[in-house]
Amino acid sequence: MQAALAEWNRWGQLTVDGWPIALPQQAAPEHYSSVLAYWETVPEGPAVIRRHQQTHDALLAGLTEMLPEGAPPPALPSISLWAYPAWSAAFVSYVMQQAGVPGYVFPPSAAHAFYIDALIAASAGNPEGAAFRPHDPAEYAPVPGDLICADRSRSPLYHWQERAMEPGQFRPMHCDVVVATGGQLVQAIGGNVLDAVVLRRFPADRAGRALPPPVDKAPFFVVFENRMDLTR
Repeated sequence: MQAALAEWNRWGQLTVDGWPIALPQQAAPEHYSSVLAYWETVPEGPAVIRRHQQTHDALLAGLTEMLPEGAPPPALPSISLWAYPAWSAAFVSYVMQQAGVPGYVFPPSAAHAFYIDALIAASAGNPEGAAFRPHDPAEYAPVPGDLICADRSRSPLYHWQERAMEPGQFRPMHCDVVVATGGQLVQAIGGNVLDAVVLRRFPADRAGRALPPPVDKAPFFVVFENRMDLTR
């Protein structure tokens, strides 16, 4: 949790309610280097970093050529240029690494679906000893350090047990790190939320369970209870 908060602070403490279509302010372009750091965490990262660096250097070179002699250096390109490939899973992988979670416990991945598979399998194999235990969001109130995940597929899953029946299949998903609860809110930090690291405040019931998102938004299908103190 502290690692997620540190990144949120680095990005300017961007905060929104629910599922907005825009941020209150645009993320600063200099956070490009942070996105590269997230990619360094996952196996797919080196190839993505090379492509990003080539694009970055080519854009800066082109902008520099257009300036008159003696003009100050050009502004860096918009952070949105680094939105593809999506880096939200790389962000969660980075946060887990920074928190000291071993790779064999939380396998870093560029896709949420695949580390979710690993967490579900680990819990099935050792229900009492698993570091992350899956729960139905309708039945479990998350606490700081947990992960809350939604399925962004065209035909989304609504329960984590459905995912257990299709391991290895890619689905576009998104997970955020829960950092605060109470006041009928679940507050969670995620990466690549409108091209930035953002804290989102989701509505919750009186017991602290996240309410279902609006029907046109990705449904929550699992909350992973984090049973490791080092990520609190």
